Amino acid sequence: MKLQRLRAGFERLLEWIIIALVLALTVLVCLGALFRYIGAALSWYDELASIGLVWLTYYGSALAALKGAHIGVAGLVNIMPRNLRVAVTIFSEACVFAFFILLAWTGLQVLDVLGIGNDTMVSLDWVPLRLTQSAVPVGAVLFIIAEALRLPKTLADARASGFVDVEIAQALEEVGAPVPETELAPRGERR
Repeated sequence: MKLQRLRAGFERLLEWIIIALVLALTVLVCLGALFRYIGAALSWYDELASIGLVWLTYYGSALAALKGAHIGVAGLVNIMPRNLRVAVTIFSEACVFAFFILLAWTGLQVLDVLGIGNDTMVSLDWVPLRLTQSAVPVGAVLFIIAEALRLPKTLADARASGFVDVEIAQALEEVGAPVPETELAPRGERR
């Protein structure tokens, strides 16, 4: 129960960060277009908008990881025998953790290099690149936390009858239809 509350709180935090980023990007792009239209283009808005999009991508990917919404092949995994399905799931999760640990570590190394030269954005020379590029290691750590919070459910699904595609489950819930546990699990392994 405590893990579910922690997961719900983390999900809410990510949602609010993403909402703030989307609103900020929307305002920024609209202002940039307006100023360009009146002939007084902002020299910095393109660079800032692209950095904001990177931040949105990393934070959004962490939220998608928490919800299990990244691309997967549930049907292929579901037709495997239970023991193989669990082994493949553990291997898959280990690969994800290894990749994002490496990404966080490499991102921190990049931040160290950027800190040596006191590099800044081209158009806003008071904004350090360490700040703008922090999305990589921070996003990687958020992704790791999201995967760790979802891991018990992922392993439980692998041990049970398999996985249900997140998008299909959400669509069925929205129209009030029952969500199947899984349709591709071997006959003896359905719940």
